[in-house]
Amino acid sequence: MLPDLIHHMLAVFMAFLAMMNPVANAVIFLGLTAQMGVHTTRVVAWRSVRVAFLIVLVFILFGPLVFSLFGITLSALRIAGGILISLVGFRMLHGEHSRISHPKPIAAQAGGEVDSEDQTDIAITPLAIPVLAGPGTIATAMSYSPSGKWLYIATTLGVFVLICVITFYAFIFAERILARIGRDGIAVVTRLMGLILAVIGVQMFLEGLKSSGVMG
Repeated sequence: MLPDLIHHMLAVFMAFLAMMNPVANAVIFLGLTAQMGVHTTRVVAWRSVRVAFLIVLVFILFGPLVFSLFGITLSALRIAGGILISLVGFRMLHGEHSRISHPKPIAAQAGGEVDSEDQTDIAITPLAIPVLAGPGTIATAMSYSPSGKWLYIATTLGVFVLICVITFYAFIFAERILARIGRDGIAVVTRLMGLILAVIGVQMFLEGLKSSGVMG
């Protein structure tokens, strides 16, 4: 029981870490908050992480129920999630990014500051959705939260809280991270995370096929 739980914890941690990629997303955060003060930057960072957590929490707790209403099986979720996560990983591995997850910085207003309404929009979209809590993150959370196994669900949720904390501090210290490792370092980290995601996606896909009875 304990070895299985530890294995589950490590697998979930690596999956979330690779999917959310705090180092690379810190650069996105830095670009979006370039015209904001220190206090506002912290508020936006906290709000984006909090919203992402709430979104994933809803899918972890109630996702299986919604899926059961539509007759969607865990095997189908793992197969679809595995394909989706693999595609994200392959794109990261080749240094490609979608426009929706890597938006352009919002232009500053005449006074040099982004207004409060734009700040709220930045925290929710695109930071919380889809940068942090995108389809890949949601699919990962649900795939590692088997219905009825509350210990595994709690472990998945706890690991996601840890990743949210790491992401928050990565946002706060985004300038230092960029100064320390540089853009080349971020590119290397992104590709490594892409490789990990691709492998996790393939493994999830194979587990879905096996649980569905397609593979013996």
